[in-house]
Amino acid sequence: MVASGNNYKDKVSQLISWGHWFSFFNIIAAMLFGTRYIVHSEWPVTLLGQLYLLLSWVGHFGFLVFGFYILIIFPASFLIPSQRLMRLFAVLIATLGLTTLILDTYAYTTLDLHLSPLVWDLLLSGEKSELNARWQYLFIAVPILFLLQLVLSEWLWRKLRKLTRKHVGGPIALIFGLCFLGSHLVYIWADAFLYRPVTMQRSNFPLSYPMTAKNFMEKHGLIDRNEYAKRKEQKGDAETPLIRYPIEKLSFSDQGTNQNVLIVMVDGLRSDMIESTTMPNLTKFAEQNLNFTNHYSTSNDNTVGVFGLFYGLPGSYLESIRTEATNPVLVSTLNKRNYQFGLFSSDNFTAPIYYQTLFEQQKLAAHTTDDVAPNDQLAVSNWQQWLGTAQEDDSPWFSYIELLSVQEFEEGGDYTPTFTPSLSTTAKNTKITDPDVLLKNSYRNAAYYADSLVSQILDTLEQQQALNNTIVIITSNHGTEFNETGTNSWGSNSNYSQYQLKVPLVIHWPEREPEVVATMTSHLDVVPTLMETLLNVSTTSDKYSSGHNLFDIDPDRRWVIAGDSKDIVVIQKNSTTVVDRYGNYQVYDKDYRVKDERRPKLSTLMQVMNELKRFYHPQK
Repeated sequence: MVASGNNYKDKVSQLISWGHWFSFFNIIAAMLFGTRYIVHSEWPVTLLGQLYLLLSWVGHFGFLVFGFYILIIFPASFLIPSQRLMRLFAVLIATLGLTTLILDTYAYTTLDLHLSPLVWDLLLSGEKSELNARWQYLFIAVPILFLLQLVLSEWLWRKLRKLTRKHVGGPIALIFGLCFLGSHLVYIWADAFLYRPVTMQRSNFPLSYPMTAKNFMEKHGLIDRNEYAKRKEQKGDAETPLIRYPIEKLSFSDQGTNQNVLIVMVDGLRSDMIESTTMPNLTKFAEQNLNFTNHYSTSNDNTVGVFGLFYGLPGSYLESIRTEATNPVLVSTLNKRNYQFGLFSSDNFTAPIYYQTLFEQQKLAAHTTDDVAPNDQLAVSNWQQWLGTAQEDDSPWFSYIELLSVQEFEEGGDYTPTFTPSLSTTAKNTKITDPDVLLKNSYRNAAYYADSLVSQILDTLEQQQALNNTIVIITSNHGTEFNETGTNSWGSNSNYSQYQLKVPLVIHWPEREPEVVATMTSHLDVVPTLMETLLNVSTTSDKYSSGHNLFDIDPDRRWVIAGDSKDIVVIQKNSTTVVDRYGNYQVYDKDYRVKDERRPKLSTLMQVMNELKRFYHPQK
């Protein structure tokens, strides 16, 4: 019995020693496969960023493989008595792990996603595509990998005693441990001080969750959280990759038509408000001009909706644009053409996107954090005064008016309610059986008021005899929901239904005939339209935008993109697909109810994913 006990201990001791060396060589193999992530990802330009890359590459894969050894192979060494059977089990686990890693590198280089439910569904879908065809080569690679693991297993077992005598296990483990610890310490510092060459590498490797310690550092006086928040707002998301915008230098066929441009942004206005009862003036104007009835904002969010309209890029690029403080090609081109700028907002453009990137060249007036109620009438009055002066100059002008009454409908305003009962006409102590009516009527009252302001703007253009030489674009940054989807969603930025994404787009373009356009269109299409038809750019729109000219839209267009830095939203005729940053997804029908057939079409998703990474710098 004593001999038997000693024999068992010897076997376990040998298997544990063998397992350490087996894990070490699999760490090397994982690191070699992991170079695909490095090649595909953006190369850090600073020495510290490159040092972090080296530390995380060694430390992360060392920790990842050794973690699987501790969790699976090490306990099995005590449970499986036969050393041959135990080594076969370890070979199977190692083959499975490296196969999964190869699959993940393929998903990352193809879709910029690590393995997730979405990626698995795409790989296992029956749809014929290059993605599915290429990954099936694994059926050849896996047997080869398995044989190599068997050879490694047998070689290590035979050389185990010789390897053990070298006494290098401790130093090797120390190197991996120091790299792992060092990478996390560097990231803690980089995260606290928004050091982009390090933080941009956060998601390069699979199962990578770098450590942060802002609460600890704040507690010990190492950082100031308020100062951190201010710096983050100014710099944007430090984890975003660098962007090429435009992809190449723009060229123009001539100086363009020199027409004036007026954009009226009615924040929070959903598309179904364009009807004769709620907005009679805008409805009449739409009937006399170009009315795009199937138009979508780039997001359900205020900032991203404005971003998509002026940059012609999906919301996923917003943080990269903010980080690099890149101006829109539309605004930059108008500046170069010596356009006069008239920018008016009822809250003095307090949203950071306006003064950080969008109109940074125009040096917007100083901003205040005082809680001052928006005043749309004052904004329109100031614009009317400015227009009189601008018309006296021979150079064309560009004007942007932001109206906030509709978005701030619950606050009321200096207008007489037309639709009752509403929040402003109902006493606080009155029992209301249907509060939805109050909200919707209050919203319609604000829309009715905004309609009167739009009428003032249009009348002023006519009085100044400017309408015949002015392109007028009336739209919104997003819609507003009143729980029509039955998901307890109100307002905006809570789901991606048509109530929050579908917005009006009415365009007056001199000498163009009135038309109702039912083709699916997007905010992304406005910039290419102005660049090509107003400014006569000869560079193709794909070099500076993800949209298309509204006057040349494919009537069979199958999808448009929405979302933000967290979610990818693909809007199609009868469905909406939402994919989060982790690759989890959901497919909804046109009423925003989960569809029974929940798998998105692979070819469509591949096109979308390509569009969402096309403007990033090519990988080195």
